Amino acid sequence: MGAPLSLADNSEDGKHIMTDQLKTEISDNGIARLTLSQPARRNAINADMWAALPIVLSALEAESPAALIVQGDGEHFAAGADISEFETLYSTAESAAQISADIQTAFDALAAFPMPTIASIRGACVGGGCGLALCCDIRMADSTARFAITPAKLGLVYPFSDIARLIDAVGVANAKDILLSARIIKAKPARKMGLIHQTHAVDELDAAVSDYAAALTRLSPESLRVTKSMIAAYQNGQRGETDETRAQFLAGFSSRDFGEGFHAFLEKRAPEF
Repeated sequence: MGAPLSLADNSEDGKHIMTDQLKTEISDNGIARLTLSQPARRNAINADMWAALPIVLSALEAESPAALIVQGDGEHFAAGADISEFETLYSTAESAAQISADIQTAFDALAAFPMPTIASIRGACVGGGCGLALCCDIRMADSTARFAITPAKLGLVYPFSDIARLIDAVGVANAKDILLSARIIKAKPARKMGLIHQTHAVDELDAAVSDYAAALTRLSPESLRVTKSMIAAYQNGQRGETDETRAQFLAGFSSRDFGEGFHAFLEKRAPEF
């Protein structure tokens, strides 16, 4: 699986977790960046990358970042799964099942990341790349972004869990349009659909994403973590209070973060979470 994962301290640049094609930096203010790095292939995601993603995300989670930014190396987010591997990966039912399982495990690992995740999208965001972006909580793009989910062009079927995630983002009508047409969607209509949350000029995206992430570092990490878990429970079908969610809500009142936030509010100062 490419180069082994490594974690190193750097007093200027924070910490880094690396594979050959997945590069992750954790800055001193607790913002992590995961970069898909196969720029010669528009960051198409190969089998090694799919397999490594859950490992990298687990290593990042252990570092307790305040937020995670997912981006592509260069002018594109990700042009999907690396089609140059298809003849081998899908040559047998067994190998097809294995790569499909690896992709789903990678998607699920990103969707389950406990802290807020932001996709920073330029250029191609297609197929598996779009699926990966949909696993992020917030999707921000510049005007060059292009989106498509194209299994119909390949004679394939999109997995149910991925269709469900798309419907959660854009609704049934727009999901039908995206999947049944397999068409390319530009940034502005993607924003209207709800496929992305914000659009920015090409030279403004990096700053906008960084500012959004920096704002998250000033909020209660425990509040963000528990809120994400409750939203995930709703997406998984929960429609009423449970003992677990009730306990999570009540635990907030005895938390260190609430004590700090409450006193900071009374003292008219910024909280120090």
